[in-house]
Amino acid sequence: MHQVTSSAATLRPAAAVAAHALRLSTDHREGPKIRARFGAMKFSWTETLNATSPTKATGRHHKHSSVLKVRCWVATHHQHNSNAQRFQATGIGIAKILHAFYQFCRPHTIFGTIIGITSVSLLPVKSLDDFTLTVLWGYLEALAAALCMNIYVVGLNQLFDIEIDKVNKPILPLASGEFSVPTAVLLVVSFLVMSISIGVRSKSAPLMCALLVSFLLGSAYSINVPFLRWKQHAFLAAFCIIFVRAVLVQLAFFAHMQQHVLKRPLAPTRSVVFATCFMCCFSAVIALFKDIPDVDGDRYFGIQSMTVRLGQQRVYRLCVNILMTAYAAAILVGASSTNLYQKIVILTGHGLLASTLWQRAQQFDIANKECITPFYMFIWKLFYAEYFLIPFV
Repeated sequence: MHQVTSSAATLRPAAAVAAHALRLSTDHREGPKIRARFGAMKFSWTETLNATSPTKATGRHHKHSSVLKVRCWVATHHQHNSNAQRFQATGIGIAKILHAFYQFCRPHTIFGTIIGITSVSLLPVKSLDDFTLTVLWGYLEALAAALCMNIYVVGLNQLFDIEIDKVNKPILPLASGEFSVPTAVLLVVSFLVMSISIGVRSKSAPLMCALLVSFLLGSAYSINVPFLRWKQHAFLAAFCIIFVRAVLVQLAFFAHMQQHVLKRPLAPTRSVVFATCFMCCFSAVIALFKDIPDVDGDRYFGIQSMTVRLGQQRVYRLCVNILMTAYAAAILVGASSTNLYQKIVILTGHGLLASTLWQRAQQFDIANKECITPFYMFIWKLFYAEYFLIPFV
């Protein structure tokens, strides 16, 4: 009895010392004191149990510890996989929204606006001295306002063409259901407000004129109310596209850079006149050809486009002939140039574009529906390429 009491008495101080050291080791401020007092001694729950428990208890403790570690690893691994899957799903959702917004903006029209305004904005520039921060800011203001207005116009058209697009363009976000109508309305209104706000802030009369006319014609083209919905009439639909793409972009944005930004007298140049005339032909072709792949939906919903009236084959031939005539006129303009460098660029550039169009037209089959949309996109590429040649005229 005395021996048992003596052993318990011996264990109590040792356990007390271990518990005291363990408690103090959790206090970071007293860590150095503990290390100085106890030297290299280390205390842990395992060592304490080993000192006070039989060998069988120690083995059972290690067994439970291993099981606990496995369960903790499984729970942590499962949580990690769950977080990774959630992050991946979020990334996929964001990518889908961005892709839907990209389609909603109708990227081929966005590229046309960027390239066209950039090319026209360079026409008033006479030397490297004109490339100042003021000129850059004026260009960026015009470009931002025009892009916002572009998104308003194409978004509004999709809002009023949901049923038609389900037949003609089912990949568009409203027709496919990726965007809801309230979402599209919010986007359209937001970009309209941003466009007008940028125009007002710029205090540029030509830029505001371009934005307001684009707003009025874009609304008249799409909104389905009495006396509007001009896209139902072939002549009015073509007028909207030609006036905005050919006349407004060339003259208004040239005047914005020449008069408002550079503070120079407004005087038309040879390049501006050529660009306006040439783009009238190109815009007419775009206005006509865009209805060729949409003929089924337009006919079903009563849209009297030129393709519905004349047929796909006739409209296609008319478009090719208009473009070839425009290229021939551009080559004549280049041949009349007195500057040898400009003459070479204009003749070579338009000659290559005309020959490319002719070769592509010979391989085109209007009866193959899968070829129509790629050819329409090819016409837009020719449209982009022309703006790279206009500054050389």
